[in-house]
Amino acid sequence: MKRAWLCSLFIFGSQALGEELPTLWSLQPPTSEDVQRPRIDEFIAQGLAGQDIPPSPEAPPTVLVRRLYFDLIGLPPTPKQALDFSMAKLEETVDALLQSPRFGERWGRHWLDVARYAESNGRESNLTFPHAWRYRDYVIDAVNADVPFDRFITEQIAGDLLPAKDDEEKARLMIATGFLAMGAKGLNEMNKSQFAADLADEQLDTVTRSVLASSIACARCHDHKTDPFTMEDYYALAGIFKSTQTFYGTWIDSENNNGSHLLHLPRLPGELIPNKSIPAANVAKLKADLAKLNQDEADQTAYALKAKAEGRDISSEYYKMLSNSIRILWQRGGIEGQLETIDDQGHALPLCMGVQDLHTPYDSPIFDRGEISHPKDIAPRAVPKVFNTAVTFPKDHSGRLELARWLTSKQNPLTARVMVNRIWLHLFGAGIVRTVDNFGETGEKPSHPELLDYLAIKFMNGGWSVKKIIREIVLSHTYRQASDFNEDAFNKDPDNRFLWRANKRRLDAEVIRDSMLAVSGQLDSGRRQGSLVAELSGQSVSLMGFNTSLPQDLDGSRHRSVYLPVIRDHLPDVLEQFDVANPNMVTGERDVTNVPLQALYLLNGPFVQEQSAALAERLTREKPTATEQIRRAFVLCFNRLPDTKETKLAESFFQSHPAEETQLLAAFCQSLLASAEFRYMD
Repeated sequence: MKRAWLCSLFIFGSQALGEELPTLWSLQPPTSEDVQRPRIDEFIAQGLAGQDIPPSPEAPPTVLVRRLYFDLIGLPPTPKQALDFSMAKLEETVDALLQSPRFGERWGRHWLDVARYAESNGRESNLTFPHAWRYRDYVIDAVNADVPFDRFITEQIAGDLLPAKDDEEKARLMIATGFLAMGAKGLNEMNKSQFAADLADEQLDTVTRSVLASSIACARCHDHKTDPFTMEDYYALAGIFKSTQTFYGTWIDSENNNGSHLLHLPRLPGELIPNKSIPAANVAKLKADLAKLNQDEADQTAYALKAKAEGRDISSEYYKMLSNSIRILWQRGGIEGQLETIDDQGHALPLCMGVQDLHTPYDSPIFDRGEISHPKDIAPRAVPKVFNTAVTFPKDHSGRLELARWLTSKQNPLTARVMVNRIWLHLFGAGIVRTVDNFGETGEKPSHPELLDYLAIKFMNGGWSVKKIIREIVLSHTYRQASDFNEDAFNKDPDNRFLWRANKRRLDAEVIRDSMLAVSGQLDSGRRQGSLVAELSGQSVSLMGFNTSLPQDLDGSRHRSVYLPVIRDHLPDVLEQFDVANPNMVTGERDVTNVPLQALYLLNGPFVQEQSAALAERLTREKPTATEQIRRAFVLCFNRLPDTKETKLAESFFQSHPAEETQLLAAFCQSLLASAEFRYMD
């Protein structure tokens, strides 16, 4: 109570002062004099000239080719690809990488960070989402197809409300709405109204942070303290999500008070459904068990009603009857959950997570201090007033489609800016706005505002094509610069905000792992069908009763890391050690840490040791002598030959224990995979 009173006093005090919020730069319409000719380098040169800093020369081809491959597809170039590359082939190489299926896996993972993608709920009840993988595959395919970003956002917020030409497109659009179903939920919550309010809040927060880089959810309990969003704005948006039913597919049990169904997809010809099937006899038994539970419940209800009618006191049986009711509830939940995933013959059904409109949409009241027990005035569904845009929300629909169309309209000043800033971050290591998920008053201002507007307008005018914007950026001199140190420039701009050189960057966790698989020759570049999570028995992976069907080594697959299971609170070791995105929240920019556990993992991790041994086997097959193996290893791992000093050190290492040649070669390979050069991009 004391904390709530102090919070109210602080809010009242700041409002009573009559302070007016300043007009945010990010809410002003983007402007640019000319978007027809390439101008990235002009904007950067202008900023450098203002600081009296010269740009760096171009990076050598051997450096640039690795930068392009890591940035665009998340894999190192093969020795042949690196050897064939030249500046004359720059555009050809970029176009080939943009068309590679590996591009969608690399850049799709960036969006999955933002979408807080996970295959389990996390929190107090870590129950699995066995059908989340369909959304993962949808994102990868959409990125590969270069689906216009405005359409991409619309599909994820309101795909179920869009027309579909056939069953395949209908299925794809239903799967897209899994974006709204992925969040962690308070499955233990007993109050259904509170659960619904929290679910809508999480969806509102995800949409506004991911698309607008704005924390409108902060206005749930009081007007936003720094940004121009009010409680009325919040509840006007909340009504849209409260008018939406979310399908995430967990059943009632001892860890879950809030079960949910799944969406049934059209069955497509020849489609492989990698979820579990069961024998038809088991289906019949499940149905019989369900019928018995229903009969037990009916018998107990009839007994209680008869006792009441006869005036008999059965209070002494209360706890026994309550325990029986809970048993029936939990057992029935598990059976119904299983039956929903199969047909009468036991064959797995095509299912997905997603959303649909409620039968009766409604506007939300404003809840005083966010308390659902204190409703006040109704807030008609609308977009925040600060945008000064009139959007008509129909009474018979949630309004998600209208919201999506407003978000992706050219009149919205934020969406295009936010996305091109995310793209810039992944290509340079820092956004033009460094706070990529916060374009509000507490976020940073852009280092090059004119460049940000130029890119945003060009993005929209170019059909919202992510690939076109990436192509223009990576072909610029700014991107192609070397990372060489310049003391004078460093003293003037130590953070390299004016981009006088390229930033050396630690590779993402997935890229480190995938690169190990690639150089060892173990990488399976095909798509993994489904997910490990879909193959588990039971729905709980909580630490209290850890699922025994879950393998100890979640890194064991040879597929790309984007296909590894993403279990909240239990991620694969290599991803967790090297700062994978927290799947509980919108993550536009990952942390980059340098901690002892990373070194210990590289020295002792079973996956690293396996890839070191596989690389050693590859070298033995390909090259007969130690010197040739050393040279080949450097070319595979670093796309360069070792210098004289490195060669002598490696040769002396092999000569130290000549009888242990196999173990020495594996240890040598592990030293390369564990090196800074392997996990950093120049």
